[in-house]
Amino acid sequence: MAVTLHTLAEMKQRQEKFSCLTAYDATFAHTVSSSGVDVILVGDSLGMVLQGQSSTVPVSLADMVYHTRGVAAGNQGALLMVDMPFMSYSTLPQALESAATLMRAGAQMVKLEGDEWMADSIAALSERGVPTCAHLGLTPQFVHKLGGYKVQGRDEAAAEKMLQSACALDQAGADVILLECVPSSLAQKITAAVRAPVIGIGAGPDTDGQVLVLHDMLGITPGRRPRFVKDFLQEGGSIAGAIAAYVAAVKAGHFPAPEHGFKG
Repeated sequence: MAVTLHTLAEMKQRQEKFSCLTAYDATFAHTVSSSGVDVILVGDSLGMVLQGQSSTVPVSLADMVYHTRGVAAGNQGALLMVDMPFMSYSTLPQALESAATLMRAGAQMVKLEGDEWMADSIAALSERGVPTCAHLGLTPQFVHKLGGYKVQGRDEAAAEKMLQSACALDQAGADVILLECVPSSLAQKITAAVRAPVIGIGAGPDTDGQVLVLHDMLGITPGRRPRFVKDFLQEGGSIAGAIAAYVAAVKAGHFPAPEHGFKG
């Protein structure tokens, strides 16, 4: 049975955790969705894990369309979320056109990075039938502005601003909120405050769902492993086994553990 936004909303109400993983092609999309993952993210992280870029900034809308089509072809019922790439939604008309392009390619929800300034675009997309995910906290498209990949919302003022932004975007019509690299206590507070299901990555155990980059959780990404990542291939024994182990750990509340989170 296909996962929908209604499915995620019901899971939040039942306090049942859901899982999300990235995928970038038909084969992995088939494996991920067949292994019990609820949401597939076609992430602009492909710029780093597939293209070898140093950030997600160089990824184009054409790149996202190409990979979305492949993932949609292999998907076996997971909800398909797709990143809007850097500067593809800087104005309202641009956001509408970019979202339409991704939806035509097979997206079932689009994800935007930013904060309260996205409210008008999210409201307009929602009114026009486009489901949205608002990505707050560490927003990789803003890496040059942020001065690197750093935990966000650690001081009281920044935490309060993020909470206000999450509530504003929730009220604007965001269907899902994603929190990346924020203190676990702040993520817990935001998750309780908003209607939308909340997905975390490096945001502690109390969000409604969890997401990881597929290559990270398989332990095949070069370089230093981020704090919030666990290598599931070691315990799963195979790619499908690793994905199934990840899903089971998320649903049981065993992942993320305290060592995968951040303090305020």
